[in-house]
Amino acid sequence: MATPFRFAVQTSSAPTASAWRERARQVEALGYSTLYMPDHFGDQLSPLVALAVAAEATSTLNVGSLVFDNDYRHPVVLAREVATLDLMSEGRVEFGIGAGWMKSDYEESGLPYDRPGVRIDRMVEGLEILRSMWRDGTATFEGQHYRVTGAQGVPRPHREGGPKLVIGGGGRRVLSIAAREADIVGVNPNLGAGYVGPEVAKSSTAPYYRERIEWIREAAGDRFDDLELQCLTFMVAITDDRQSMFDNMAPMFGITPSEAAEVPLALAGTVDQIVETLQQRREEYGFSYVVVHEPEMEAFAPIVERLTGT
Repeated sequence: MATPFRFAVQTSSAPTASAWRERARQVEALGYSTLYMPDHFGDQLSPLVALAVAAEATSTLNVGSLVFDNDYRHPVVLAREVATLDLMSEGRVEFGIGAGWMKSDYEESGLPYDRPGVRIDRMVEGLEILRSMWRDGTATFEGQHYRVTGAQGVPRPHREGGPKLVIGGGGRRVLSIAAREADIVGVNPNLGAGYVGPEVAKSSTAPYYRERIEWIREAAGDRFDDLELQCLTFMVAITDDRQSMFDNMAPMFGITPSEAAEVPLALAGTVDQIVETLQQRREEYGFSYVVVHEPEMEAFAPIVERLTGT
């Protein structure tokens, strides 16, 4: 049985507090499940505070990170902050965590940009501490990167065991960790280059996404059917001329327009065409949780209305 569709908006800033609150209310009113924020050091609001404000301004909207970089906050600190947000929002948090990828963030902040394997190891250790604090109310852990002794898991999160866990990635190791540990698995291009460039475009085509789904399926085993598979889009156009978008997009990816039409992070066409595309992609990849960006959220709302819960 197919997992029902739901949808989220990723957004990062607003000019005023009232505009941010209104943004959150609009996301909720348009039928989206979740307001997500990225976690970078550029031109965006600080996510923990902004997510708390968005949760307070709404009544049913989930709020979450897509995703917190494990390297930016010690896991004991992050566990307490997220537990507080989950408690104050009465369980409306989707907690996304990653190993970090954007090299410019590390250069700007002076944090060491370790090789991917080290950052992933550190994320796995951090996640173990976080989950222990939420699940058991305390954490004692000694690893290569963290040493924690009797860390108190207070306040207790509203949701037993802690918020729903989101882990996304484009490489086999991270996706395998996500398949074993997460509730929601985000399937992304490979961001190993540390910036958005030709390597990301090359890894965004349909064959790579099919391979990633197989990695997830293999690592998840019996829990695969319980996972919610998420796709973050980057190019969305509600248009009567979808072909032009794919014609323009194809050279960026070094592929044909027909191949561009199959890139999972891109959606173009009329409402009816996009509805059909999403249904086909759910059947092929299992994607039931689709994330669009704030500039597209109003135009995309009819699709949300048509598909949510189906």
